[in-house]
Amino acid sequence: MAEIVLKVKNLTKKFGEFTAVDDISFFLKEGEVLGLLGPNGAGKTTTIQMLLGVMESTSGDIVYFGKQFKKHREEILQLVNFSSTYISLPWHFTVLEILNIFAMLYQIPDKNKRIEKLLREFELDHMVKKQFFMLSEGEKTRLLLTKSFLNYPKILLLDEPTASLDPEIAVKIRNFLKKEKREYNVSMLFTSHNMAEVEEMCDRVIIIQKGKVTIEDTPENLTKQISTCKLELKIIKDNKRVLAFFEEKEIPFRSDRHNFTIVLDERNIADFLMLLASEKIDYEEISINKPDLEDVFLDIIRREKNDEPS
Repeated sequence: MAEIVLKVKNLTKKFGEFTAVDDISFFLKEGEVLGLLGPNGAGKTTTIQMLLGVMESTSGDIVYFGKQFKKHREEILQLVNFSSTYISLPWHFTVLEILNIFAMLYQIPDKNKRIEKLLREFELDHMVKKQFFMLSEGEKTRLLLTKSFLNYPKILLLDEPTASLDPEIAVKIRNFLKKEKREYNVSMLFTSHNMAEVEEMCDRVIIIQKGKVTIEDTPENLTKQISTCKLELKIIKDNKRVLAFFEEKEIPFRSDRHNFTIVLDERNIADFLMLLASEKIDYEEISINKPDLEDVFLDIIRREKNDEPS
């Protein structure tokens, strides 16, 4: 059984009367990728800042590798690193200068070799003399990721790690993260607004809202909570008759010219298609889209909002 490398218990952060993080508890196992999800303002970034010691908690415990973070902060941070789109680096320093500074801070043995390897991995080796302020948003993101791997971390805290990256580079980054997890058993706490990315990368996810953990499970189990599917049909002929039929039978649908989207329970798909056949409604194309993590996330957010007092 995998060892627990990070344990968070009853973590709370208050700013005056406002509670940003409200008594949350969770754990991260060795070699696991844990997704930390929630809408903007839910408390994700505040949680990561407390896990890094950048911000002090109001109460609660953070334990890395079985050691209290407050008592062993310096030792623990040698084994932890992070990347976030919400931070900046020295504005007028070059890419190489920035990496050299951090490599010295972490006392990386044979630092030049390590820097060269990571620059190639993140495709930054051609811009080592470029100053930070001259980098595009995507290049800055890749530099932050390069920095986060310098010290061979056992735990990575990744806050929107592929934000601002074009799809091709984002795929390469995800593949690199998977390789590090597979080869070196790196554990990762991973936030992202890209639900497809979370579903691909994460072993478990926790969802927080208003600073509280509202749900925790695997992406696969979460998607099973929704039984409805989206049935998409392309119907070229007799559009007016099809529209009238759907309205008569009170079948909820959305249409865009020849494209119809119907949301229905997965168990009723066969009966629905038989109904179309009996009415001699022909379709040119059909696709059945099962619920994904984004559907689950939006459903949870919607339910929470509906529960709010008016």
